Amino acid sequence: MSPGHTQQEITVSATASHEQSIEPLCIFLLSEFEEEVETRFFLSFSALQCCGVCLGDDPFASFDFELSYITVSPLGVPQQVIAVNKQFPGPVINVTTNYNVAVNVRNKLDENLLITWSGIQMRRASWQDGVLGTNCPIPPKWNWTYQFQVKDQIGSFFYYPSLGMQRASGGFGPLIINNRAVVPLPFNTPDGDIVIMIGDWYTRNHTALRKALDDGRELGMPDGVLINGKGPYRYNDTLVPDKIEYATINVEPVSTSLNFRIQNHNLLLAETEGYYTSQQNYTSLDIHVGQSYSFLVTMDQNASSDYYIVASARFVNESLWQRVTGVAVLHYSNSKGPINGTDVYVLKSYPPTTINKARRAAYNGISFYKPDMPFRLADVYHVKGQYKLDFPSKPLNRTPVVDRSIINATYKGFIEVIVQNNDTVMQTFHVDEWVMVSGLRTTEVFPLGWTAVYVYLDNVGVWNLRTENLDRWYLGQETYMRIINPEDIANKTELPVPDNVLYCGALKRMQKPQKITSSSPQLAYSKLVVVLLVIFSTLVSGLR
Repeated sequence: MSPGHTQQEITVSATASHEQSIEPLCIFLLSEFEEEVETRFFLSFSALQCCGVCLGDDPFASFDFELSYITVSPLGVPQQVIAVNKQFPGPVINVTTNYNVAVNVRNKLDENLLITWSGIQMRRASWQDGVLGTNCPIPPKWNWTYQFQVKDQIGSFFYYPSLGMQRASGGFGPLIINNRAVVPLPFNTPDGDIVIMIGDWYTRNHTALRKALDDGRELGMPDGVLINGKGPYRYNDTLVPDKIEYATINVEPVSTSLNFRIQNHNLLLAETEGYYTSQQNYTSLDIHVGQSYSFLVTMDQNASSDYYIVASARFVNESLWQRVTGVAVLHYSNSKGPINGTDVYVLKSYPPTTINKARRAAYNGISFYKPDMPFRLADVYHVKGQYKLDFPSKPLNRTPVVDRSIINATYKGFIEVIVQNNDTVMQTFHVDEWVMVSGLRTTEVFPLGWTAVYVYLDNVGVWNLRTENLDRWYLGQETYMRIINPEDIANKTELPVPDNVLYCGALKRMQKPQKITSSSPQLAYSKLVVVLLVIFSTLVSGLR
């Protein structure tokens, strides 16, 4: 093992008798690990998801998040990261299907902030999505409460800041939605739960990375891979056999695909992107930006030695990228050692280029210009000129431009999006708050490859389509779908503007002075809330 690799340890205690019935362990992982024993281990790779619209009779949960800067040294170099409640990564949001959730976010950063909930289907509630096209940013020293419902969803997801490359400095955390007790699991109940977040990492913070992109430079090779916010030899986890560990693995890299494997162990795929799957064994799996998976892993190896759990960079020159590898140790406690679309859009991406003397990325020759106010808010208050409904359905033979061009989508129609990746890097494509017909919410597109996704448009609002590669997204590789129900005069297919909506841009004059509140009073607002229950019990505790 190279000294530059990130090593962490997971311990599993095994019973002395092999005659005893062994139950499976459950683990959510986000890209790297390896080890042994005679119990089953449930591994879940996740890029996190959530959903939303609330019913007054459903349970609710409230969370208070304070985002601020702290100084840590995950790779041995002191650096400023974004913490949630002084934690890096942030705390787990653990709820159950149909819960209403309220998350009061207090911005203690020195810049604007928005939090988005990757994979949560905000039913009738695009107001809670947390990107610039749907929300005004939360100013420094302000707070704002997100309210949504995780309606009919299960699985492992995550939340993260969506503005200005902030995710590259932290601010992210796991979001777990458990199935209701009346819905049986399609496998034996695991003995416990573990949440693990992995991703590539730079010792430069998000402002430095942002400046590099603005200056027309590439980000370059990451400095390493973190596992639960920790670098080499700093992460420990003890697993107890006879208990089921549900490990949620969230992949939170900036732009690097990672290969995950556990030495000498098969990974039995059980869940991905919030859906249980037909079970299939893997010895390793490539995890791309923003994706999530869950596995059942049988701890049936010889306990005389430890086993490596590894997450390493993919689709790069491996000899040059050796340092971009995270390693943990799996240690046993007894160890001695298609649907037809009504609309078809072909989105073609190219490597970043210069537009108006600045480095930009684009779809179909249009590099998206960040809005100064949410598009749906502009609709409600009849503010003109905020966007154009003329996004081209296919690539145009013209000089690339910077514009706010979005898709005019059809309510209760299907849209087929064909993504062509003419870039030199692996791309991951994502549509906010929608699940594609394939059952996934993100899909990878190989360099010089293409993929087609199908989405049923039954959720009114303005929704973000983008690359999940953080640098390309920041440089403008995104657009939005505007979905309006023309027959909904009484506005029953979309929730009204939240009482606590933030105003910005042309509507900034409407913003009233803020009274600092917690999330609790907002729960009376039973229209929209988000709740997530987690199924994990035994957590990562010790690394060697």
